[in-house]
Amino acid sequence: MSIIKVTNLTFAYEGSYDNIFEKVSFQIDTDWKLGFTGRNGRGKTTFLNLLLGKFEYSGHISANVDFEYFPFHVEHKENNTLDIINNIYPDYLHWELMRELSLLKVSEDVLYRPFDSLSNGEQTKVLLATLFLKENSFLLIDEPTNHLDMNARKLVSDYLNTKSGFILVSHDRSFLDNCVDHVISINKDHIEIQKGNFSDWWENKKRQDHFELAENEKLRKDIKRLSDAAKQTSNWSHEVEKTKNGTRNSGSKVDKGYIGHKAAKMMKRSKTIEHRQQSAIEERSNLLKNIESSDSLKITQLAFHKNQLAELENVSIYYDEKMVCNNISFTIEQGDRIALSGKNGSGKSSIIKLICGENIDYSGTFRKGSQLLISYVSQDTSHLQGTLTDYAKNNGIDESLFKSILRKLDFSRVQFEKDISSFSGGQKKKVLIAKSLCEKVHLHIWDEPLNFIDIISRMQIEELLLEYSPTILFVEHDSEFCKNIATKIIEL
Repeated sequence: MSIIKVTNLTFAYEGSYDNIFEKVSFQIDTDWKLGFTGRNGRGKTTFLNLLLGKFEYSGHISANVDFEYFPFHVEHKENNTLDIINNIYPDYLHWELMRELSLLKVSEDVLYRPFDSLSNGEQTKVLLATLFLKENSFLLIDEPTNHLDMNARKLVSDYLNTKSGFILVSHDRSFLDNCVDHVISINKDHIEIQKGNFSDWWENKKRQDHFELAENEKLRKDIKRLSDAAKQTSNWSHEVEKTKNGTRNSGSKVDKGYIGHKAAKMMKRSKTIEHRQQSAIEERSNLLKNIESSDSLKITQLAFHKNQLAELENVSIYYDEKMVCNNISFTIEQGDRIALSGKNGSGKSSIIKLICGENIDYSGTFRKGSQLLISYVSQDTSHLQGTLTDYAKNNGIDESLFKSILRKLDFSRVQFEKDISSFSGGQKKKVLIAKSLCEKVHLHIWDEPLNFIDIISRMQIEELLLEYSPTILFVEHDSEFCKNIATKIIEL
């Protein structure tokens, strides 16, 4: 066990006026299993890169361990997997590697295949197994779940639960709950660490937010009451000053003493009220700094002229004569929220492409309502570039509505001036979802929409789908999201 100590860490990207981190200090035990959470664009990957020494910063980071980043960059993916492992860690022991692969249910034959012939899930497992072989290393695991199906997520989460000494960036609530014992969160104005899993952290956050909101409301009322009292006192003092030299409250002579005494008392009371008011204002200014805004989203679908939008009956799909899925049958009716579930490579994206109208070889019967309008969110964000204004214009959507949705999904106004290609992975996915929410359609089809998207935004999207009950077909490996949203699950 050793300590990673961060002291007065301050960092901003070159050319930026805003600090990502400012005088941040905390300690991490290298035996902890840390889940790393925070809204998209807050600096999770940046912090990992600072630990790796990739950027210059002010402050101090001290550690007696080597940091290893996942996913490890593989330069020659055409090489055999065993050669890739040798390149990452030449000193590994073969029996130890086989033990790790066995825990991850990866067969030995993958070692003798080209690395690029492995599925994304297999590549993830091989790299994790290799990196955990390294002694005196603290792993920085950056969003491993994005290429894992639901079963593989459970397997990798169980594997990580047997390990220690890592920071795990993930937005999958079930995944984090199963394998972390501490949570490090990037809030609006500081970084904090709490003991427990994600659900523990979330309950603590909700309690803290509730307390601060209640305290803020109480202080707001106090400030108004004190302000009204100060105003009354000021008005009374002003009236007294006008008559101070001309009253005869105690007889025939002008009475300065009585009025002067009352004025002094009121002045003292006025000062006390002012002091209490200032204290309340200062106390209130320390609240609500880390309340995450998650305003409600809206979705408006067009009503279709028939209840049934599409139907697949014994559909099989082929690529180059190779069958990727077989005898799929289901219908999409108005109000359905259908989750397509299955292992990677089982044909989920192929079915989506068929319904969206792409030219795909298939057998069986496929019917789609005439003039059915579909909004599609792709897995791929690599094509996104240019300004948000240009993107809205090119896609024929209302710019003000589009940007309003992005504001609700935690985009700052500064972000609106940047090129989309510079956005984080989660911010790019939010652009696609915001576009989809702007489109007037009968059916939404979303292919892994939550990849890279932060947990609070996931909860906003859940609330949206539950409140408005749109007709939607989606692929998503976040088990919590599927459990909460789907009215039907089609297992491939």
